[in-house]
Amino acid sequence: MVAEVETLGTLERRVSMSVPVADIERRVDERLKQLARNAKLPGFRPGKVPMKFVAQQYGPQVRSEVLADAVQKAFGEVVKEANLRVAGYPRIEKKDGESAADRLEFDVTFEVYPEVKVGDLAAATIERPQVAVDDAAIDKTLEILRKQRGEWAAAERAAQDGDRLTVDFAGRIGGEPFEGGQAADFVFPLGEGRMLPEFETAARGMQPGETKSFELKFPDDYAGKAVAGKTATFELTLKRVEELRLPALDAEFARRLGVADGDLDKMRSEVRANVEREVRKRVEGRVKTQVMQRLMDATPLELPKSLVEEETQQLVERAAADLKARGVKLEDVPLDPQVFEANARRRVTLGIIIGELARAEKLQPKPADVRALIDAEAQSYENPAEMVKWFYMQPQRLSEMESLALENNVVGWVLAKAQVTDTPVSFDELMGGA
Repeated sequence: MVAEVETLGTLERRVSMSVPVADIERRVDERLKQLARNAKLPGFRPGKVPMKFVAQQYGPQVRSEVLADAVQKAFGEVVKEANLRVAGYPRIEKKDGESAADRLEFDVTFEVYPEVKVGDLAAATIERPQVAVDDAAIDKTLEILRKQRGEWAAAERAAQDGDRLTVDFAGRIGGEPFEGGQAADFVFPLGEGRMLPEFETAARGMQPGETKSFELKFPDDYAGKAVAGKTATFELTLKRVEELRLPALDAEFARRLGVADGDLDKMRSEVRANVEREVRKRVEGRVKTQVMQRLMDATPLELPKSLVEEETQQLVERAAADLKARGVKLEDVPLDPQVFEANARRRVTLGIIIGELARAEKLQPKPADVRALIDAEAQSYENPAEMVKWFYMQPQRLSEMESLALENNVVGWVLAKAQVTDTPVSFDELMGGA
């Protein structure tokens, strides 16, 4: 086998290789003889099929496999000898034109990983949110939990923000009905911005059984292109007003939250622990986002196109699977790969940088680092010990935790070099964002 590496671009390479025909024929013959020992063909006993028939039946497939193995092996040797880090999958093509009779010639085109030089991070700034989990934050969280467990009940009064309304409506533009402009027994929450402002304004203050007409101008950038920028006249009938009735903050409520003995102080303690855990996660998330951006800013890279294409395709497939799981037909929501490319480029960039830092700075996580993350994650479940076992029995989830532990090590490495400022942030701001 003879091979030479040609540089086609900054990252693109091509290897021209030749594989001796005699080697291929010998390996094909060896595999066919192995197959013949157990080959089954009509009219012959197992293992008694003549080689001529075995070659007719399995020859093309075996030859293809042998050739692929030979080229891959030869390519691997070239890559190892030249100390190249291949990015993505190589493209193997048989050479055009005449080849020597005693050998098969191929071109293997591939990309290599870029050289990674992380820049100076001493001037990089990171803002680390500082949030106090006080009694007011716990009270607010308990109020949210009460609302989540509230029950809707009919209210014989005028509609107000926070109510759930059931309405009939019919809209016309220029005196003519339009698609999507009519509905019966339509339910929506008032005051949450689910409907256009004019619609909510009209509904606010109406009594059950009341009907009114009003005009509504659709925004120029409205999703429904047929009505965007046009003014419609609506007739609205309010059929039902419901108010959310919250459960009392008592022992029964505590039991509903998993506190078996209904102790209110214990309930507040558990809620506080959960809130503090969530606050830590959000603070860490904000810091990590900044760290990763600073790393990308300090480390300009030319990305292997093949890796970006592979990552883009994976994101498209993930989005398609998510839509399918939600019952959405993919033909109704075509997925444009270009929409995912920016995210794919970011993920590939960070993957390359983190991989290089892990190698160069010895940041690979220890088993204890991974276990600490799993233990922390398991605390949010009713039976933490069982969740820990589950993580270690799920290779994919365990791999995710290992990646997370590596990212945490990278974050710690960057924070030790960057300028970190502790910035007070309100509880509402933190919990409303992130």
